[in-house]
Amino acid sequence: MSRAAAFTLITALSLTACGGGGDSDDNPLSGSSADSDGKSIVVGSANFPENQLLAEIYSQALEAKGLKVTRKFDIGAREVYYDQVVKGGIGVFPEYNGALLAVAVDKNSTATSTDDINAELKQKLPSSVEILDSAEAQDKDSVTVTAEKAAKYDLKSLADLKSVAKDWTIGAGSEFKTRTQGGVGLKTVYGVEFGKFQPLDAGAQSTLLKLLKDDKVQAANIYTTDPAIVEDKLVVLEDPKNLFSSQNVTPLVYKDAVNDTAKGALNGVSAKLTTQDLLDMMKKLVNDKEDASDVAKEWLTSAGLN
Repeated sequence: MSRAAAFTLITALSLTACGGGGDSDDNPLSGSSADSDGKSIVVGSANFPENQLLAEIYSQALEAKGLKVTRKFDIGAREVYYDQVVKGGIGVFPEYNGALLAVAVDKNSTATSTDDINAELKQKLPSSVEILDSAEAQDKDSVTVTAEKAAKYDLKSLADLKSVAKDWTIGAGSEFKTRTQGGVGLKTVYGVEFGKFQPLDAGAQSTLLKLLKDDKVQAANIYTTDPAIVEDKLVVLEDPKNLFSSQNVTPLVYKDAVNDTAKGALNGVSAKLTTQDLLDMMKKLVNDKEDASDVAKEWLTSAGLN
């Protein structure tokens, strides 16, 4: 990320770091993975709605097992929150396994499948943290174009961009430009290099979609569970060389912050959560403007987890 991965573009096309500082009441990174009573598990999230929804699902699943939870959501980019998990400032975090590996753990990794990615994570993660079971649910990066552009230039896969990208602008989160699973990989894997890059940060989804539909950008990095892909009839370009690796939703935990009961609750979520579930929930969150806590509760009830 990937990962990568989160709705993902509603409040964040870019997972830009939101930084520390400020009063402890306002800083989501203040404190530790457990409250002073030593019994509260700190659940964190990145700064985009899908990840916040997943964190809420994790929180409610833990609470359903009688565990106390402290929510520290909307932290920012992986470059900020990952170290906090490693150091114990956050106890549980909903991650996307491919992005976690490629961005935070081993930028030189070539693993693309779920099994290979998780095997490398288990081998290479710092000893203070571990991943739990991955869900079937994925939210992958994509390079997406309008149906009109796809038809006009016969675009089906990322490789097809090679002849037009030099004259195009791609819109994406600022970190996409320098990530292997981003601009760097597009050039090295597919020989695709865009003429211009338009960075977009928090709250940029509506802006990005308008830019794409108005032809101000000709391609966009949109995550694959974004409802706009279906609603606006956008075309996600195929990735036959697996530039964008598997991005299974996977709990990343600080080992000392979670007991067997907590692990069982989180693995229970992973056992039930599908990509279609994630898309359905994001439609409720984005289109129907439902509250994340209500959406999470409804899914957990339907899955028999609360």
